[in-house]
Parts: sequence; structure tokens; C-alpha cells
Amino acid sequence: MKYFPGLFITFEGIEGTGKSTHARRLYAFLEENGHPVLFTAEPGGTEVGDQIRSILLHPKTGGIDAITELFLFEASRREHVLHVIQPALQSGRIVLCVRFCDSTIAYQGYGRGLSIEMIRNLNRLATNDLVPDLTLLLDIDPEEGLRRSLHHTSPQELRFEEEFLKKKDVLCSIRNGFFKIVAEDPKRFQVISTVESKDVVFEKIKNYVLSMIQDKKRRNVP
Repeated sequence: MKYFPGLFITFEGIEGTGKSTHARRLYAFLEENGHPVLFTAEPGGTEVGDQIRSILLHPKTGGIDAITELFLFEASRREHVLHVIQPALQSGRIVLCVRFCDSTIAYQGYGRGLSIEMIRNLNRLATNDLVPDLTLLLDIDPEEGLRRSLHHTSPQELRFEEEFLKKKDVLCSIRNGFFKIVAEDPKRFQVISTVESKDVVFEKIKNYVLSMIQDKKRRNVP
């Protein structure tokens, strides 16, 4: 794992957990308090990535071969890391990213049944071995999360939601997959239930992140 002067924080979880909402709120809080910060999300983040995002998330795309889907996610990620995330980390910024490699393991691995080892290898290739400093796994009951996501997500980005309405067992497998990922790397994760109010959830997120920032400062002191 490479060292960067910046801090890399990712938001993970199934649909409807409020990842983007809380990441944007955290971005505003950090910026107001003088921290150099960048908000971004996957798939997307670059011109190429945004085009891939429209393919992956649009309902009209329909079913895709699982490996084709995996390659599209990794292609978007490669561009994202090279042109957005890595330069920001090198400049000392705090990068807040909604979804990253863990989502691919959970969705394409535990959800689609592809080889976890293969996905990990492709993740490493796409990211130059970049690993988040902190990952916030926001958790929710799958049916409630799906209900929220259907209500808040753009109609142009409902491909996965429409699939999970028909295959709720797949979404449950993905959620369980996230927990398995956490068990393998518990020091990197903070798991936060989103059944409480948004303010309570955000307060927990804020405290974890501020603690990580302070820890990073202490480690950088000569």
C-alpha cells in the first residue's frame, strides 16, 4: 500500500443507506472548517467514468454478462484513481468517495458469484494497490434500503434497484458480503446503522473522521 499525504475515506453499503447524502454533508462540514477536501463517487468521476456510469446504471441497459459488468466498473475505477483520486491524495487533500473496491467485491463477487480472488486482483491492478484509510459501512435492512433508494434515485440510475425488486435474495447476499469484507479487515471499517436519525448517523460519521484526521496529523509529526 502506497503512502499519500492526503486521507482517503470511502462510503460503502447497499442501496438506500444515505451514502451520498452523508458524504456530501461531511464534505460541507470539512470545507467549512478549513480542510482541503474532495467529494467524488463511483462509477464515474471522470468523463470516461461518467459515460460508463450511464451504461451501468441505466435501466435500459438491462442484463449484462457479469464479467463484462465487472470490467466496466474496473475501467471506470482505473480512470478515476489515475486522474482524480491519486492526484488529490498526493496534494494532501481529504478524498471522500462514495463506493470503491469493496462494492465490487460485494456486488460482483458475493452478489454475482464471480471469483473473489479475481476481483481482488483486478481491484489492485485498477487502483495501483490503493486502499482507503477509513471505510464507513452504512447499514440498513435491505427492503427498507431498497424502498428509500427507489424514492430518491434518479430514474436514469435505477438498473440495480429494478433488478433487486425481482431478486431480493441477491441484495441480501450483497449485504452479507459487506459484513464478510469487514470481518477480514476490521481495523479499516466503521459499521454504522442508519435506522437512527440522519443527525445521529452524521454525528457518528463526523466523530470517526475527525479522529482519523487527528491520528493522521500525529503520525505525520516529525
